[in-house]
Amino acid sequence: MRKVIVGAMVSMDGVMQAPGGPEEDPTGGFKFGGWTASLGNDPVFDEELGKLFGEPFDLLLGRRTYDIFAAYWPYAEGGPADDIAKTFNRITKYVATRKGVDLKWQGSVALRDAARDVAKLKQEDGSVLVTQGSTELVHVLLAAGLVDEIRTFTFPLLLGKGKRLFSGDSQPRAFKLTHSAVSPNGLIAATYVRNGEVKTGTIGGTLEPSATELARREKLKREA
Repeated sequence: MRKVIVGAMVSMDGVMQAPGGPEEDPTGGFKFGGWTASLGNDPVFDEELGKLFGEPFDLLLGRRTYDIFAAYWPYAEGGPADDIAKTFNRITKYVATRKGVDLKWQGSVALRDAARDVAKLKQEDGSVLVTQGSTELVHVLLAAGLVDEIRTFTFPLLLGKGKRLFSGDSQPRAFKLTHSAVSPNGLIAATYVRNGEVKTGTIGGTLEPSATELARREKLKREA
């Protein structure tokens, strides 16, 4: 069985659009491309990102993120990110795309139906499947209940508008925090793994509802 890990750089308000540079994804008039550079060289970020890419993995990418990566990483070997460039160029890249286009980056495999095809991949033996960027693909995977682990890198920023990690279509699931680290710059790295179904209850125990509480509930029913 293969695990699906969502790896996401996010702002405090959940925006994950164009973390790497101003030209990465200006869709929708997004003005803050390259917002992760605000922390400069953060040792905790580097260490935690190294852990994410330190185990054998293949990439799961949406088409737009794939285009960004394919225009950069094949040409990045020998540069400051040589190690990750060599890794990305060597491993398999699974790409969610409905269009019958040529995926020229070596090791690229098209997924025509993301939810169905990823579900099949999870049944195989092999490396974990890690997403990077790919907002729409992440939404599809969360809606289908295919995500086993979420690793967030939360930056101390509010970005307002922009593509977000979570949508209203996510399948309800409980997650458990298994690791966290905080940098002096304010970055929070956190690892969450699936932990069954969402459980509900009443804080403080149950009491006989007051007349005021019963009236409040009736009001909510009428408003609904």
